Amino acid sequence: MPAPIEDYALLSDCRTGALVSRAGSIDWLCLPRYDAPSLFGALLGEESSGCWSLRPSDDAATSERHYVSDTFILVTRWTTPDGVAEVQEFMPLHPSRNDVVRRVVGISGRVEFTTELRLHFDYSRRLPWVRQVGTREEPALRATAGPEAVIVRGVRLVAEDHRHVATFTVATDEARDLTLSWFASHEHAPSPLDVDGAVAATRSWWQGWASGIEHDGPHRGEVVRSLLVLRALTNRDTGGIVAAATTSLPEQFGGSRNWDYRFVWLRDAALTLEALIAHGFLSEAHHWRRWLLRAVAGEPNEVQIMYGIAGERDLLERELTSLPGYEGAAPVRIGNGAVDQYQGDVIGEVLVALECARIAGLEEGDFSWPLQRALVEQVIASVDRRDNGIWEIRGEPQWFTHSRVMMWAALDRGVRAVQEHGLPGDADRWAAVRDALRREIDERGVDVDQGYFIQHYGSTEVDASLLVLPQVGYCAPDDPRMLRTVEQIERTLLTDGFLRRYRTESGVDGLEGAEHPFIACSFWLVEQYATSGRIDEARDLMTRLIGMTNDLGLLSEEYDVANARHAGNTPQALSHLSLIRAADALAGHGGRAAHRR
Repeated sequence: MPAPIEDYALLSDCRTGALVSRAGSIDWLCLPRYDAPSLFGALLGEESSGCWSLRPSDDAATSERHYVSDTFILVTRWTTPDGVAEVQEFMPLHPSRNDVVRRVVGISGRVEFTTELRLHFDYSRRLPWVRQVGTREEPALRATAGPEAVIVRGVRLVAEDHRHVATFTVATDEARDLTLSWFASHEHAPSPLDVDGAVAATRSWWQGWASGIEHDGPHRGEVVRSLLVLRALTNRDTGGIVAAATTSLPEQFGGSRNWDYRFVWLRDAALTLEALIAHGFLSEAHHWRRWLLRAVAGEPNEVQIMYGIAGERDLLERELTSLPGYEGAAPVRIGNGAVDQYQGDVIGEVLVALECARIAGLEEGDFSWPLQRALVEQVIASVDRRDNGIWEIRGEPQWFTHSRVMMWAALDRGVRAVQEHGLPGDADRWAAVRDALRREIDERGVDVDQGYFIQHYGSTEVDASLLVLPQVGYCAPDDPRMLRTVEQIERTLLTDGFLRRYRTESGVDGLEGAEHPFIACSFWLVEQYATSGRIDEARDLMTRLIGMTNDLGLLSEEYDVANARHAGNTPQALSHLSLIRAADALAGHGGRAAHRR
């Protein structure tokens, strides 16, 4: 059985990531990118689905763990009756190779370790051809499955029923390096890794990046870790920013709300970009803008809500039978059918983020402003369309108020670009459409009797996404309509003190089952409290939300309050960037929101 979601640590080389349990098992790893087929898939099945365990042979051994300061180098200290040892593991940031390093170091006494390797490629659909290719002095195991292969070095592994096992002992100050290297099977295996050099380079890279973080407000440790997570989810080659490192971790345990988040949502990536810009990382904005130009090249009406890490368009959703699902939550999905949805808010998020970059000093290039101008025109062309909304409902499209406001924001940023930055464009026509859209929202997006913003036209429901309205400057945080909206949200969406996205009981999403509080939404509520004068409540909620992070500062998508468990895909970019926003609001400077008004 996989571990609780909150028990997993992330290792990352800014191309992909490995999830390591407290028990020392790598249960999820896709190589060479986040969206590649899994090599280790036990997270969504059983040990036979692929995993790599490394821990003391003594089952009674205890452990504690931490990241080396401002890095993704994980250190797990194991204590046994015979001694103490550490496992130091990481993924080196190398320009042309993909490795996982697991260094075992003796601290005191002697500790025997057992490592067990179960390789099951392609989402547990391919058992590899495995053979010994090393020597007695330098053991190595090569496993090949179709187009890909790995080589595992550092200990002689012996075959035992579709697994390979070894035991070894480390004494005080002794070290043993275990490495796994991925490569294309038609190529030669990569040479042995210089582990000493890789440790130093990896530590230097992460700490050097983190040294550029600008944040002088509260919760600095959590903000720094969250920014590091966002960087880990950003591909260092293409600039694509994935929404999470995993697929199909359930929103409801045992349920079917299981989705693949290993792609680049324009919305989530834009929001991530704003968080990075607000904390001093303009170069990431330039890198992502180049990704955007490549991904959306073509006709504006062909813009998708999400793309692959390199800008791929074909993200066909499929259900896998080879993986039974996390604790039996089926189906396991790869690809995402929402790629074909129309979500009216997405272009607004992109244009708001690019305005932040413009204000921060990123100059427009020969193609960047023409692209944005075309996106504004696409908003106008789509202004009469219902959409599936920010939550990607699979029910009937609606006139979602949040989407309409983000369309307003897209037009508003286009007008500002012309009027305030001197860029070419038909600002008068854009402003006319923007102002007409505001009149429509004010008339149809507000409950007539009680005066709060509604989830979609014709409804009396509210939605946590309405908390975004002040963030984009549509209204002030203390606008009477906004205050009444917050009251209604508190009455209907709070569950044990945390926010759900919407009432699934309303049937708006067309799906079976329920879900747990959505972590990002509660951080949005912190920001709303802080900016509307409810500072004590903001601080209290923020403290409780920080308490949701695991021992390494990581957050998933949702939180099961009753059982104190993470739920949904992990680590989740939207949860972490919303934490950053909330901390900025508590600091009193509003972070990226300041650019939006």
